[in-house]
Amino acid sequence: MTLRILVVGAGIAGLAAARALRLAGFRPDVVEELPATMIPGAGIYLPGNASRALRQLGLDAPLRPLGDLIFRQVFLDARGRELFEMDVAALWAGVGESRALSRADLQQVLLTGVGGEVRYDTAVRDLEIFDGAAKVEFADGAVAEYDLVVGADGRRSTIRAKAGLGGDAAPTGQIVYRSVVTGGPPLSDWTALLGRRSSFVAMPMGGRKLYFHADETAPDSPNPEDPIARVRELFGGFGGPAAAILKAIEKVQVARTDEVVLDTWSRGPVVLVGDAAHATAPTLAQGAAMSFEDAVVLGEELKRAPQDVRAALEAYEKRRRPRCAEMRDRTRERDRTRDVPPALRDPMLRRRGLRIFSEHYRPLVQPA
Repeated sequence: MTLRILVVGAGIAGLAAARALRLAGFRPDVVEELPATMIPGAGIYLPGNASRALRQLGLDAPLRPLGDLIFRQVFLDARGRELFEMDVAALWAGVGESRALSRADLQQVLLTGVGGEVRYDTAVRDLEIFDGAAKVEFADGAVAEYDLVVGADGRRSTIRAKAGLGGDAAPTGQIVYRSVVTGGPPLSDWTALLGRRSSFVAMPMGGRKLYFHADETAPDSPNPEDPIARVRELFGGFGGPAAAILKAIEKVQVARTDEVVLDTWSRGPVVLVGDAAHATAPTLAQGAAMSFEDAVVLGEELKRAPQDVRAALEAYEKRRRPRCAEMRDRTRERDRTRDVPPALRDPMLRRRGLRIFSEHYRPLVQPA
């Protein structure tokens, strides 16, 4: 049986899903609302389980020359004094390498694995489910029927809304700042400085560049008009490498983080993957990893039961939901720890931080 499959979204989750479906023997259509000229900015950190999933997708070889390997995570207080360090190479031993790289480079690797055309500038206007199929109307008026529609269109998913699978994402109260820094200080480790309800993270990402990622908990504050000024205001008094990085920053992207929590990820022949199904704050850097794992499992289950899409989607959700829910809980726990007043938090992290933070990743050592 040849399934007619549509993947909506050509970001990380959509391209990974399209690759997995290709490996399973299907030929999905892939559409993306944005133009092809929209290249993702900033960087991304991929922990070991993300690398394992990319290996399962056959995309580990083109990834190897890109970015920089991360062997240690170093946690500092706001003055730059060490709280603890984590040997991530040991944590993920036998699983996969941890790597920081350009999002644009990762996107290009995923694009090469799709094996077919991505139709850009193609938005979904409407979706109708009937008799085990889905009728999709595109913004240009074209209509097509599919046996399976994969919603990989992010935390503000159109497919989620059209399929009646859930409402809006729920804000976490965090504002996130991201930048790629050239000419910053030499840095060999993933390095975090923890402030008062804020964190400042930087890591090498290859090409003598650093990926900078910071956040603050500010649920009632508007997005800053001048992000660079706000970042320098927030972290200007920090120690360690912060001052040199802040001096080198030229551009900062700002985003609000939110969560997606749903009762179910599918309805009829429509299923959600990645952030559309289970977005969290980016604290544990598991967004891309969870999307890659979703793709692997979805491909496996559809290959196992191509004649029964409904059963395959149920099996996919049964395998993925507990793991994604656990990552959401661990993310919330990490954020609560960060928001404890430093006078209480920092001595506790010096004593127990390595054990606590390592445990956040322990469930992910086993495959999805």
